[in-house]
Amino acid sequence: MDNTPFISEIYIYPIKSLGGISCQSARAEEMGFENDRRWMLIDENNQFISQRKHPILSQFQPQILEDKIEITYQDKKHTFLINESINNPILVSVWDDQSEVFEVNKTTSDWFSECLGFACKLVKIIEIGDRKHKSKALNVTFNVSLADGYPYLLVGSESLDHLNEKLEEKITVARFRPNIVISSKRAHEEDHFGIIKLGDVTFKNVKPCARCIMVNNDPMKSIVLKEPLKTLSTYRKVDKNVLFGTNLVCVEKGVVNVGDVLSF
Repeated sequence: MDNTPFISEIYIYPIKSLGGISCQSARAEEMGFENDRRWMLIDENNQFISQRKHPILSQFQPQILEDKIEITYQDKKHTFLINESINNPILVSVWDDQSEVFEVNKTTSDWFSECLGFACKLVKIIEIGDRKHKSKALNVTFNVSLADGYPYLLVGSESLDHLNEKLEEKITVARFRPNIVISSKRAHEEDHFGIIKLGDVTFKNVKPCARCIMVNNDPMKSIVLKEPLKTLSTYRKVDKNVLFGTNLVCVEKGVVNVGDVLSF
């Protein structure tokens, strides 16, 4: 039986730290999948807002409808145009990187502010190169989106299965917010990938992904508990970091599809 690893799931997260969208295919670009983490929420001090401080963000669910993005939160819905922005640049920081972004529109910012109970803006990164991230692992600077660090996160199915064998309450891969899930053969084999091809697209593995408290937020309930970080730290801790999944960059663009096989 052919057990060649293949793509089993694809996800994009249009707005940083909000819900994800399961896709059958996605266009891989330098900054990440098309429409993946091109938007984020910022507070009055132009600091990005994430589930680390606001777990409720996992309850905001996006959907792409042709040229629009629709956000559903509880019984409320809001829609804005994908190409919409106010031509007034704002300088923000995403961890150690600075980026130029643009507010989508006042109405959208007001809608999020009302839902969250504090003033915020929805902003968008527009041009390739508006945010650069230097990889200490490779000593190379990449053009990236508004993701924490790297444009792509890949998780192997066996890594999740191995973890779930150790947990009393099983979790889904949604906890780890991957872009690509592969049907792997061995737990954490993705850590050691180099250059890989998924279908016709070529990726380079940068380094395993260090995880934070966000993985303890149940995205369906917005409740932060102790797992799975507690269990992961017993066998996946390296230099004070707890690792799960691996960070990739795209070196040859194209479209990837669920079912595309992995090759080296």
